Amino acid sequence: MESRSDTGACFCGAVAAEMQGDPFWICFDHDDDCRRAIGSPLTIWVGYRPDQFRFTRGKPRSFSRTKGVVRTFCEKCGTSITYRDEGLSDELYVTIGFFDHPERFKPHAHAYWRLRLPWLEFADDLPRIDTYSRRRDPAFGNPNDR
Repeated sequence: MESRSDTGACFCGAVAAEMQGDPFWICFDHDDDCRRAIGSPLTIWVGYRPDQFRFTRGKPRSFSRTKGVVRTFCEKCGTSITYRDEGLSDELYVTIGFFDHPERFKPHAHAYWRLRLPWLEFADDLPRIDTYSRRRDPAFGNPNDR
C-alpha cells in the first residue's frame, strides 16, 4: 500500500514542500492572530508531525509575535506556510492555502469558535471549540495572554 503524499507551493512558486502520510488533525481556525497573519476571516490548518514535512524548494522566512509561536511565509510573495507552537511540540500546521490540492482536506472541527466573525455562518455539524482544539502543554502559557 502506497503512503499518502501531498504537495504545496506559495503563490509565486519560490517555496514548495512535500507532506508524507496522513495529517492527524484538520481544523477551521477563527483565532484573531491567525486572521491577521493570514489576511483572511479564518483559515484551515492541516496538522502533521514535523518529520512528515519537508521543503523541496526555497526557504521561507519566519516570524514570531507571540512567545513560543513561529509562523513561516514566503518572503517574495507573502504566502503563509506553517505554524509551530512550543506548547504543541510534536505538531506542525500547514495552512490550507499552501496546498496544491486543498480539496483533499476536510476539517474535523472549528477552533476558537468564540472569536469567529459574527457574519460567518456554517451549516456543518462539526464540533465548535471555544479555544485551542489540541491539548497544549500548560508550561508554555496561553498565547492569548500576550
